[in-house]
Amino acid sequence: MPDIRPTVGSGALVLNATYEPLCVVSVRRAAILVLTAKAVCVADGDGILHSAHDALPVPSVVRLTRFVRVPYRTHVGLSRRAIFARDGGRCAYCRGPAETIDHVFPRSRGGRHAWENVVAACARCNHTKGDKTPAELGWRLHSLPAAPKGTAWRVLGHRAPDPRWADWLDLRDPLREAEAA
Repeated sequence: MPDIRPTVGSGALVLNATYEPLCVVSVRRAAILVLTAKAVCVADGDGILHSAHDALPVPSVVRLTRFVRVPYRTHVGLSRRAIFARDGGRCAYCRGPAETIDHVFPRSRGGRHAWENVVAACARCNHTKGDKTPAELGWRLHSLPAAPKGTAWRVLGHRAPDPRWADWLDLRDPLREAEAA
């Protein structure tokens, strides 16, 4: 059994046999999939895994050898961490650093706890807003809250993606876009 110690970014992207992203697993699980020939390594990570007899590059992206049919969730789960990730850690009202979450239309007045009604907010704005709507205070949102969409959100959730996964998750790279322009 290889000696597998957690490393920075110790996850591996798992692709279906059709190169469709499925999920993220630990490096240990990815190495076991490769060693049992259930997957092949598509992209190597940093480092090498050693055992008594073998050395294996740390897998960063693995592709399953057989197609797996997986029923997908149609929505991304609502959590505090996911709200901060969607809003970039910035307050929806003043664009300062966010510390809390706020219901745009207050729950005490019938507002729902849903993606379309929850935003990240700084403590000052959240306290000032209280039980009012932004319109009552003359405030406006910098962007309308909505449920996140796309393959990256379905596969990663709120986790930060490894840059080596960009080709399979359709992540936009600002450096590549600037060079292309």
